[in-house]
Amino acid sequence: MHRDDYPALRALGFEDDELKEIGLWTPAAGTPAELAEMYVRRSKKKDSLSALREQVRRMCTHARSEGKKIRHVWFEQRSASKAYVRREEFENATAAIAEAGLSKTLYVFKTSRLSRRGMGQVGLLLDNFEEQAARIYVVAENIDSTNSRMILAFLSEQAREQVADLGQFTKLGMDAHKADGKWTGGVTPYGLRAVKGEGRLEHNPEEYPTARRIADYLLDRKTPQWIAATLNEEGKKTRHGKNWQGTGIIALVHAVTWAGLVAQRERMLDKNGRWTGKYHRGGTPLFDKNGNPIACGEGVITFAEHVKIKEILASRAQKRGPVGDRTRGKREISNLLAGIMNCGRCGAKEVSSGPAYRCYARTNEGAHICEGVSIGRERVEETVTQAWFGHILSLSPDSATLHEIAREWLAYKDPEKEARKVQVTAALESAVGREMKLKKEYFLGTGARPLSEADYEYLRQELDAQIDSLKAELAELSKEADLSPLMDPEALTALWNGAGIAGQRALLRAALTDKGIVLKPSQGRGYRVPPLDRLEFHWREASDPATGPAFEAGARYADKTRERNG
Repeated sequence: MHRDDYPALRALGFEDDELKEIGLWTPAAGTPAELAEMYVRRSKKKDSLSALREQVRRMCTHARSEGKKIRHVWFEQRSASKAYVRREEFENATAAIAEAGLSKTLYVFKTSRLSRRGMGQVGLLLDNFEEQAARIYVVAENIDSTNSRMILAFLSEQAREQVADLGQFTKLGMDAHKADGKWTGGVTPYGLRAVKGEGRLEHNPEEYPTARRIADYLLDRKTPQWIAATLNEEGKKTRHGKNWQGTGIIALVHAVTWAGLVAQRERMLDKNGRWTGKYHRGGTPLFDKNGNPIACGEGVITFAEHVKIKEILASRAQKRGPVGDRTRGKREISNLLAGIMNCGRCGAKEVSSGPAYRCYARTNEGAHICEGVSIGRERVEETVTQAWFGHILSLSPDSATLHEIAREWLAYKDPEKEARKVQVTAALESAVGREMKLKKEYFLGTGARPLSEADYEYLRQELDAQIDSLKAELAELSKEADLSPLMDPEALTALWNGAGIAGQRALLRAALTDKGIVLKPSQGRGYRVPPLDRLEFHWREASDPATGPAFEAGARYADKTRERNG
């Protein structure tokens, strides 16, 4: 009978005989105090597996010395420093202890293998473990969390600092390569490929003829949808063997790398200002000191053709249509419910398509994926507006939803304040990290030279003053918003009408859970029912029954929205 983690152990390169030797062959049995979890991680696929096997061997040896059996070895390839990366196996390892209570010990080889995000993450984990009378043991550094929590805190902060240094050096290297006209890696545009070891792009013989045809069609003012249909009729496939779509061709147009140029793209941030690990599409060319775009090899089109094709598409874009005003360079939101309302059949997002909302999966992947659900834009937006008014007016003054709406509204109306709040939070985390580093240098003598008591007191007081100042500013920035406009019907109407579509989306999202609104299928073609009967709202909290019927109350005040639009 094999262990549950046998596939992972084989993936690490262990042979059956060695697994028997180190005690990882048969399933472990015993009380939770006698069992332990083991977490093994590597950041990149190119990292050697032999080093990981040695880590497992040493952790097994230490477990035997403590009289414990390894219940499960959790192995994954994930970065520990990026907040947007979810480490499923790490979560499973900690859940086996903190939630399921299957064991009482988590073995890791080094603190950096546990986390590189500092004491902010490790501290919460230790709190959960202490509640379960469990522990973390770091084998290489001989740290037991039950009696060396402060040392573990110091080392986790040190690992975090190392990540910041590595990230800075990596960014400097990439910026230097871009300035030198080198391809920095990633997915190459259709029609091009990267030359190994040379850092430049060249034509891909298998794709370039089709890519150049696409460019010629675009210069001949053919629409992306017509080009996609033509290629599909001829049996031409994309690089991944799929049918062409107009959206894919538009993405090619906006990629400056399709013209063989170095791209400068903007990072995608979440609502808290943290990088999500993704970049916005397209980007702009990187220019040299003379104002000329920097090339990184051959392109399917020239820079002049790139500009001309974008002008052709912009001249044909529909102003203030269902997909936004594309003539401004950045799309303006023109529909209320895209990304908020979901298909009642498959759960995919409903997207604006002409005068209606339609299932994204049905529109882009075909009827064999989902039959689709659709509804008229004007009718459903009016209904949702009325429902939102009624729901907000029915909430009690101490409602958590009202506070969430106020926060979302402030973030939308005053982005500079929210950006400053993110900066202050980051600065506060950095100051706390420096304070821990100072204590480590003074108490453990890890600095380049010993700190005198006078120097330590002076530096500590300076850091304390900085931390107090940042905390005070953060408290000022975090003050609760004025909720009075959300209590008065007239003020709420003025708030909604003056928000614009983007602002109305923010207000609507703040009142809903992640499930948003579900559009249920109709009973049949031509069978008309009130839109409200087909909508399923997932509000953050229930309405107050004492306020009466919410929808009817909202309808009275939502009428002023139609008055504003004539």
